[in-house]
Amino acid sequence: MSNHSNEARRSFLKKLMLTSGALATGNYLSASETEVRKIIGLARNSSFGANDNVNVALIGAGSMGSGDLNTALQVPGVKMVAACDLYTGRLETAKKKWGNEIFTTKSYKELLNRKDIDAVIIATPDHWHQQISIDAMNAGKHVYCEKPMVHSVDEGPAVIAAQKKTGKVFQVGSQGVSSLGNEKAKELLKAGAIGELNYAEGFWARRDPLSVWQYPIPADASEQTVDWDAYVGNTTKRPFDKLRFFRWRNYNDYGTGMAGDLYVHLFSSLHFITDSLGPDRIYSTGGLRFWDDGRECPDMQLGAFDYPKTAVHPAFNLSLRCNFVDGTSGNTYLKLVGSEGSMDVTWDSVTLKKNNLSDSGDPFLQKQKGSGEEPRKKILPPLATTYKAEEGYKGGPYDHMVNFFTAIRKGSNKGIAEDAVFGYRAAAPALLCNDSLRERKPLQWDPVNMKKV
Repeated sequence: MSNHSNEARRSFLKKLMLTSGALATGNYLSASETEVRKIIGLARNSSFGANDNVNVALIGAGSMGSGDLNTALQVPGVKMVAACDLYTGRLETAKKKWGNEIFTTKSYKELLNRKDIDAVIIATPDHWHQQISIDAMNAGKHVYCEKPMVHSVDEGPAVIAAQKKTGKVFQVGSQGVSSLGNEKAKELLKAGAIGELNYAEGFWARRDPLSVWQYPIPADASEQTVDWDAYVGNTTKRPFDKLRFFRWRNYNDYGTGMAGDLYVHLFSSLHFITDSLGPDRIYSTGGLRFWDDGRECPDMQLGAFDYPKTAVHPAFNLSLRCNFVDGTSGNTYLKLVGSEGSMDVTWDSVTLKKNNLSDSGDPFLQKQKGSGEEPRKKILPPLATTYKAEEGYKGGPYDHMVNFFTAIRKGSNKGIAEDAVFGYRAAAPALLCNDSLRERKPLQWDPVNMKKV
């Protein structure tokens, strides 16, 4: 271990001793103890001063878009004024949800022409993210775009260019980036809490039909209620297919599969915590194991990634997995493993695990060394400290929206949590997973210059 890492670790231990009282020397080594778990609250200053109202419009009023908008409306000074969707039923529902006075349309360009809209939330299928984002910024609108930022790796540079050219605030919707959990993990890693990072892993486990994209199909779904021509306007022209419209994540023309929908969250969190620019080698495999419902993407996917050494982190490896046939109904997590410990990270908590048999720099372990006859050795658990958000915490999605609207009020992308560059660096390795799986080979990526090698 480097001198810098040793120094950071000592500093971390000293801070932990002073602030938590969690490491009481005799107790956690007692044979009767199975675990020592100290809960430390994470806090967020929730005060938010509303200046002028920010008028928002929703483009894509499905479940994700509706959730994003409802979160946005919790932020003081945010007002809903318009909605766009290609399905008539969603526009009718929008008026019921958010007021009969809101403007509704099936044409996003008609919406962008309105002068009473300051910002748009884009929650369309992935294949429209790039074009609508660029058109919105060119129309003078700030943009909150759901992840992944783009549908293919080749689309990213144009969005970055549009953000730079227009100066409009642009936020990608991997909401965990702004969460207390990610912020605490970043702080702990920098303080040397787990030593030097060498490995990270993450997974998503799902089983129920709705979670694996077997979304309900409205009874009135037809060419009369859906603007199908607009939907396929930038991709392969096909006859109307209600499954391809309402269960779009299952099809490559519109969605980005497990990697684009779910891996991108894990990449976003990992890159925020580590300040990484991304991997330089990507390999993915998987297949369709259970959900034989006409989908084109796998329901089981694995990914392996090499992260090169940089000025801010050592070289490390990442493994990701996603299972839509998970009989255990497991949850989602991101784990970071270092030379001296590990962290399990969620959006509202971090559990730090330390090995009791780590090096002698730990003063509490040194105190356990007595003189005279050596007692019989004990089985020791890892020392675990859980940092948990305070009760009433509104969560990462709310924090992400606050970050977005704060930047709008300040009139600057400076301080935005997930701008176009960050969003592209998270999306690219996820999208390259799909390419690797299809091509059955590892792929090279230049994370600094953001291009395929």
